[in-house]
Amino acid sequence: QPQLVESGGGLAQPGGSLRLSCAASGIALDYYTIVWFRRAPGKEREGVSCISKTGGNINYVESVKGRFAISRDNAKNTVYLQMNSLKPEDTAVYYCAAYVEAWNQAMCVMNDKGMNYWGKGTLVTVSS
Repeated sequence: QPQLVESGGGLAQPGGSLRLSCAASGIALDYYTIVWFRRAPGKEREGVSCISKTGGNINYVESVKGRFAISRDNAKNTVYLQMNSLKPEDTAVYYCAAYVEAWNQAMCVMNDKGMNYWGKGTLVTVSS
């Protein structure tokens, strides 16, 4: 059974860092674009960052640019989200999701429609 499992969430102080991991089993991630989403309390789910199957195309939501960095290690079947300079407004459940990348994809997208697989999420709390 294919699955994605997030880890690395927890409590961080404002200005601190966390690194999230998204580990896949049952599927080979090198066919997939990976997207990180988050859902903050009382808010809609939003796309945070995406990375194409080769890592050659990356995108971020404006609010995390310059603070978060997405990367992938296809040999380990894992995608990472390094989160620095964390703010209280980054508090959310973070999910990774995967969709099969089209051969002619120009840019990865952070739309939650059309994902093939979802993880169950990991909670990130930023508080002093």
